[in-house]
This record gives sequence, C-alpha cells and structure tokens, in this order.
Amino acid sequence: MSDIIHDKELIEEFLKDPEHSTISHADLAKALKNLANNEPEVFEEYLEKIPNEYLGDIALELPEKYLKKIITNLEDDDLVEIVEELDSDDATDLLQDIEEIDEKKAETILSSLDEEDQQEIKKLRKYDEDQAGAHMQTELFEANIEETVKEAIARLKKLKEEDELDNVHQIFITGTFKKLMFTIPLEELILFDFSKTFKEQIKGREDDFRPIFVRDTDNIEEVAQLFKEHDLSVIAVVNDQNELIGRITSDDIYDILEESATEQIYNLAGVDDEAEEDEDIIQAGKTRATWLFINLITAILASFVIQMFDATISSYVALAVLMPIVASMGGNAGTQTLTVTVRRLALGDIDLSQAKETIKKEVLLSLGNGLVFALVIGIIAFIWFGDSKLGFVIAASMVINLFFAGFFGAFIPLVLKRLNIDPAVGSTVILTTVTDVVGFFSFLGLAKIFLVK
Repeated sequence: MSDIIHDKELIEEFLKDPEHSTISHADLAKALKNLANNEPEVFEEYLEKIPNEYLGDIALELPEKYLKKIITNLEDDDLVEIVEELDSDDATDLLQDIEEIDEKKAETILSSLDEEDQQEIKKLRKYDEDQAGAHMQTELFEANIEETVKEAIARLKKLKEEDELDNVHQIFITGTFKKLMFTIPLEELILFDFSKTFKEQIKGREDDFRPIFVRDTDNIEEVAQLFKEHDLSVIAVVNDQNELIGRITSDDIYDILEESATEQIYNLAGVDDEAEEDEDIIQAGKTRATWLFINLITAILASFVIQMFDATISSYVALAVLMPIVASMGGNAGTQTLTVTVRRLALGDIDLSQAKETIKKEVLLSLGNGLVFALVIGIIAFIWFGDSKLGFVIAASMVINLFFAGFFGAFIPLVLKRLNIDPAVGSTVILTTVTDVVGFFSFLGLAKIFLVK
C-alpha cells in the first residue's frame, strides 16, 4: 500500500510543474505501471492529467501490456498529438509499438500526422532494425560553411525558443548539397569570432573539426562501439553521398546496449526477452518450455552414456556417488568460459580474427583449474573411499572434462558468431550436453579400465 501512495505522490509532484520536473520518465513509467496493476481507475485518471507532450516519452518506457492500456484509454487525437511531440526516432518507435498492438489504429495515427512527419517516419521505417538509420533522429542543427557564426546562432536560438530542438551538443557544418564537412562542439563555438563565416573561422584548423560519422546502413553495434571508443554524446549520420541526414544520440545507444545485454542474459537462460517482459504467463511458459524440451532431449543423451556403463556402476557403487561431481564441475567451468566469451563478443573486445587466441586462453585457464581441482578431488576420493585408483580416475576425468569445457565454452559462441547467429542463443544447452557427456564418459570409461576387473 505504501508503494502505491509513493507512486501517486511521485506523479502529483511531476504534475505540479512538468516542464521543470527532475523526475525521470522511467520513474513515472514505473509508477504508472504499479497503478495499472493495483488501481486501474487511478491509472486512467493520471493518463488524462499528464500532458501529451510528456506522455509519449513515458509510454516508450512501458512494456507492451501497459502501452496497450494507454492506447485503449486515449482518443486518436491525443495519440496523434503524443506522436507529434516526440523526436522522429522515438515517434517511429512508438508508432511501431502501436502497430504491433492495433495495426488499424497505427495507420489512422500516421495518416493524421502532417506530411513532413509522415515522410520522416516512413523513411526511418525503411531501415532494418540493426542499421544505424533505424535509430537516428532527423532533428539536428546544421550550418552552411559560408554562413556567419552570428547568423547560425540566431537561427539556433530561435529554434530553441520554439522548442523545435533539444539536446544540441554540436553544430554540423555542411557544404554544397548538404555534404557533411565539419562538426563544431558548442564549447568551441563560443570562442569563435561571431562576425566571421565558418569557412574563415575553421581555416587552418580543419583537422580539429573533422567529423566522426556513420553511414545510415552501418550496423548499430559498430556505431555503439564508436560511442564507446570516442566517448561520444552524439554522432552524425550520412547517406552514400555523404549528405547529412540525421544524428544518433548517446541515450539511444544506452537503450540499445541495455536491450542487447538483457536479451543475451535471457538467451543464455533459454527464455525469450519479449515474452518475459510482456508478463504473459502463457506466452512466457511456451518459450521456456521449448528450451526445456530441448534440454530434456540432451539430458536423455547423457543418460544413454551412463546406461552404457551400467555394469561398471553396479560393480563399483562409489562411482554413482562421485559421478555428479565431474559433470557439475565441467558444467560450471564451461559456463564461466561461455559467459565471458559471449559478453566480450557483444562488447567488441574480441572478434573472429582472435578466435584462436581466445580458445587457447580459455583452454589454458580451464586446464589449470582442472589440474588444481583434480588434485583436490583425487585426495578427497582417496580419503573417502580408501582407494587410490578411484582417486586417480576421478582426477583424470576432472582434467579431461574441464579441458573440453574450456574449449567448447569458447568454441561454441565463436562458431555461432561466424554463422551470424546470436552466440547467446542455444549455447548453454549445447555446452551442457558436451560437459555432461564428456564428464560421464571419461569418468565411467576410465573406471571400467582401471577399477573393474
């Protein structure tokens, strides 16, 4: 109950002065989400009270289930105004979200926008999700190379006063046919002689203002890597003719990185991120069941390996006691390697050209740990069962299994990456199968050779 009261107080505080409020859209979205679950009538009341110019940014923070409630409770005219208030990239995202819920309503909203907004959204929707163009916004400030600094600042001031631009970090300088030539940070701009043209001001300092840019068809992961390497707040987007067509800001990149990290974590666990976040129990259950069924098949495969040595286990009962240790240690070691490799691939710390070095490093790490823990478990097995041969068998099996765990923990995601498949998808199931089969086969196989007469 106290949480609901806090949520109401948070929204009321925001409504006192939305324009100057420091409350984040994410916090407001969380509060609305809680109200939708517990007090739907109050949720609907606040939807009417929150100004449309802010409701769009809040809606983008909500899962589809709650966005559907907003679409249901608002009139088409309100939804049109909400979309119009958003930057082009956010407007496109929101319209796509609405389309997934109600395609007819999305078409109505799009057709109700002014012609310029329609064209911008249609242009952005032509790009694939993994292309830079799909994540750019067309709102930016550019100045011609022949324009004076004073004229450019006057235009920028007017656009800011009319609330046509926000998050302006730099001015993009263009030449003939809007071709990108330079970028000038605002902190540098204030040091310029306002009476001179940009051409005169930049002369002799061209290298200081060389732009970092991406093409609209570049992969968004490569764009994110540029932001990381150069600590960027914004980057220009150009087409094949080097014409300036948009920009990508750091907040968009942060969202992409967060979504990517979340998706990888879910994929490694064998669940679907969209189904989980939608909070639909049936859909989430279906996606989980799919991977659980695949895991069941692989578990049966490991059981077949054990069945091959049923006589060996029957004649030496201690094997059944120690057998899970080998498989468990192999699984954990493999998961460590797999997680590190998948994450480093995602961050761009390693690529396919470094595959051999990556596998070598992970194998050596796993082999080193294997030798250490082989000695430990070998001594424990000897003390526990009073059999030095049993200690040797489990120690040798530990080394073998951890070696393969390290190898396949790195090899599997690298191969999937080579095949243009998300390395996180399916890696865990494949790796678990390998470590279980190798662990059981090596342990029971060595036992049959050295322990059973």
